[in-house]
Amino acid sequence: MGAHQERRRRRRALLFLVLGFAGIGGLLRLWIGPLPDPEGLFGRAPVPGVRILDRQGRLLYEIAPPHQGGHTWVPLSRIPRACVQATLATEDARFYEHPGVDPIAILRALWMNLRGEGSPSGASTIPQQIARALLLEPDERTARTLRRKVREALLALELSRRYGKDELLEIYLNTVFYGHFAYGLEAAARTYFGKHAGELDTAECALLAGLPQAPSRYDPLTRPEAAEERRQQVLRLMVRHGFLSPEEAAIAAAERLRFASVPFPIHAPHFVMAIREALAAQFGEEAMFQEGLVVTTTLDLAWNEAITGILRHHLAEINRPRPDRPGAGARNGAVVVLDPQTGEVLAWVGSPDYFDATISGAVDGVRIPRQPGSALKPFTYAMAFDPHSGPLLTPASLLWDLPQTFIPAEGEGYQPINYDRRYHGPVSARVALASSLNVPAVAVLEQVGVPRLLDLLDRLGVQLPGPPTRYGLSLTLGGGEVRLLDLTAAYAALASGGRRVTPILIREIRDRHGRWRARAEPTPGPQVLDPRVAFLITDILKDPDARTLGFGAWSPLRLDRPAAVKTGTSSDWRDNWTIGYTPDWVVGVWIGNVDQTPLREVSGVTGAAPIWHAVMELLHRGRPARDFPVPEGVRRMTVCALSGKLPTPDCPQTREEWFIEGTEPKEADDLYRRWRIDRRTGGLAGPDTPPEAVEERVMIMWPPRAWKWAQENGFPLPPRVEQEGGKGAGGLRWVSPPAGAIYRQAPSLPPEAQRLLVELYWTGERIPRSVRVEIDGQPWMEWTSPPYRAWWLLIPGTHIFQATAELEEGEVIPAPSLRIEVR
Repeated sequence: MGAHQERRRRRRALLFLVLGFAGIGGLLRLWIGPLPDPEGLFGRAPVPGVRILDRQGRLLYEIAPPHQGGHTWVPLSRIPRACVQATLATEDARFYEHPGVDPIAILRALWMNLRGEGSPSGASTIPQQIARALLLEPDERTARTLRRKVREALLALELSRRYGKDELLEIYLNTVFYGHFAYGLEAAARTYFGKHAGELDTAECALLAGLPQAPSRYDPLTRPEAAEERRQQVLRLMVRHGFLSPEEAAIAAAERLRFASVPFPIHAPHFVMAIREALAAQFGEEAMFQEGLVVTTTLDLAWNEAITGILRHHLAEINRPRPDRPGAGARNGAVVVLDPQTGEVLAWVGSPDYFDATISGAVDGVRIPRQPGSALKPFTYAMAFDPHSGPLLTPASLLWDLPQTFIPAEGEGYQPINYDRRYHGPVSARVALASSLNVPAVAVLEQVGVPRLLDLLDRLGVQLPGPPTRYGLSLTLGGGEVRLLDLTAAYAALASGGRRVTPILIREIRDRHGRWRARAEPTPGPQVLDPRVAFLITDILKDPDARTLGFGAWSPLRLDRPAAVKTGTSSDWRDNWTIGYTPDWVVGVWIGNVDQTPLREVSGVTGAAPIWHAVMELLHRGRPARDFPVPEGVRRMTVCALSGKLPTPDCPQTREEWFIEGTEPKEADDLYRRWRIDRRTGGLAGPDTPPEAVEERVMIMWPPRAWKWAQENGFPLPPRVEQEGGKGAGGLRWVSPPAGAIYRQAPSLPPEAQRLLVELYWTGERIPRSVRVEIDGQPWMEWTSPPYRAWWLLIPGTHIFQATAELEEGEVIPAPSLRIEVR
């Protein structure tokens, strides 16, 4: 009896257990929901494409939905082995070992994420990615939920049960998204390299295999450095998993890739690619095809095509060899046009020919980072003119374009030189900026501070790569990389009175039924610069007289209307820029080579400027000339032309200058001095000089650091200066370092890399037998002939520099001692 009851109790418990599991299974099935049938991978109904129009309604391109239109299926047997191996190494190295889900990869990814290291290959297997991309609905694919992961894993297991490994790999390689409308390897090969998938080599396969995880982040056409880093990572993974030897990987890593696309009907292709990225970011990669979107952009197709023709024509002109110079060797160029009031992009030409593989024409010159040369100088001066920070300068301020040594954060000191390899002595801030002189610009940035310039650029929308500590004083001369689009928008802020201008590409988006999905409503951006500062910079950049020193009286920078403009040439001759604006339009031009090949004998004013000039003429044809409005709070007054101070009777030349109210000069000119000269001796007249021998002369009172320049350029020194140095024998003067200077060591650099240029010069006819320098009372350097120049290793502390010159007859002439501090 007891045994019978025990059996009944066990049967009931087993029944409850079965029912419990069945209930849990039912709840799980209910939670998971019905799964799509893997047999219907390509059985879904076609969806409409996305139509992209210019601002007048002209069709630029219709984007076909994924796996429709011209999609070409390539059998696995015709796909290069290197592409298969690169894909497996990057996406699913255990593809042929797991049943569709890889628990080892999941655990590894979880461990690396917990350690904050990230994972070069995610935990999702190739079957899981197929399930997500082809079987789940668009809104579920991007959901970060446990339910989606479970459904994806179950579908991956079912796919692996129904299909063979090679079949799944073929499906993946023919359907995965590589960016730029390219679904599948054949489309990617045609899009990026202008060839068939079967023609790809190992280096090209490695680049393509790295794209699916983040096509926009690793886009080689807009982010070439990130794409190259990703390609190198894929090659390392191929070595790690035994697909390549280190020697084979090194050969592939050294290969220089050329990018182009197979021609297809499209207008403004670089612009269309940017639109597609914007739509994908706003609606999702798949969801944007569900509503049959019609996108009206800001682009003017007629202007865009005309500007493309201008770019091609002028590149051909500067590349044509002539008897007096070789061709420039400039294969690439880009032009962008903005409306400074709305931010709308009217033209976007990323290269002379999108489909030309020999110039990597598919790479978008509007968006790739390049060195801007002097094109950042206006923002350096804008900080110095800002009344809320001093100001440090006005457009009339006297600056000195003389040899000068700077110690940047990069380490070893350097002496900037001008494009014409000459120094121009005393110049106004107006002339220094308009004529793009380098030494004054670096000196101004030293006063302003690199962090403040970086902050201003950031607030204007100009993003520079890397940490702020990477940049030093060379930043104002182009020591960083920026995008043409961003820098042109920053100049648009100058044209719009100091307000940030954000480029707008899309005017409106409607669905297939004509209903609005999005509409641009341009509003004024935040006030980044004081409008009075923006006006001062604009007035300088539009001043043809102020730029004559650097560019001549007549250059391509001059239009038939007021136009503010600035050029830029990178120090290694790889980049040419011209960016300028009127009240109506802002135009940015870059020319160079995508592969970083230097240009030959061409600068911003001879390379990019003629293109800018021709584009400006096109845009303003038939438009009345307009000048820039004068904001409240500025006034114009007369100053002494050279010193920028109030004129005196001795000032030989005056000029008109703009000032922000409250910054006007209050001191009288003290650069010009009246001297009583004894015409018999040429020296100062004394009490015993007969009145008839006294002559009054007005001469410039040169500061000591300008004496050498004045003598070399034929300017007389005042008699008192000439008599310094002991009985007219001559004088020894410091060029560098300046007395009282404070230098800061860069903690990120080794001490041996941080040096200071020590230089002296002699003002006399007889050359000294020797020149000696002592530092802190200890002998440091001796020269027996000029130049008297050497580098001194920076040592923290206060230091006393003393120098003497010994003449042939034994007379010793000292230079004034000076004190500096190193922190």
